[in-house]
Amino acid sequence: MIYTNSDGGARDNPGPGAIGAIVRNEGEILIRYSEFIGENVTNNMAEYDALIKALELASKITKDEVTCILDSELVVKQLLGEYKVKNRVMLEKFLKVQKLQENFKKIRYLHSSRWDKFQQIADELVNEELNKRGYPKSIYKKKAK
Repeated sequence: MIYTNSDGGARDNPGPGAIGAIVRNEGEILIRYSEFIGENVTNNMAEYDALIKALELASKITKDEVTCILDSELVVKQLLGEYKVKNRVMLEKFLKVQKLQENFKKIRYLHSSRWDKFQQIADELVNEELNKRGYPKSIYKKKAK
């Protein structure tokens, strides 16, 4: 079985965004991927973009089963049909995921804690991408009121 862990993030939501994804078997990471995705991105948009990239990468390795692990409860619940997708941009991304599902015999979506060791790797890829582009976390922290 192939697993993906994906994460997306935006600093200052919306703001500069990036994605990180890994494709792995039970314990070995087969692919690591990160990418800067734009200046005006929301966290939810980035989460979908990260999943889309993870599915594209996984399809190069298998056409059988894939389990996609995300720390975005919203995206997982939308994909499982528990939440509606109301935003037009999010709907476009949701439909792209639906199309990519056709590449696999079976697909599962699981919500995971951000503290899962593989999820932390995906998160680190996001932060490394934003840091190397000059968007350090400290600038984007909300000021205390």
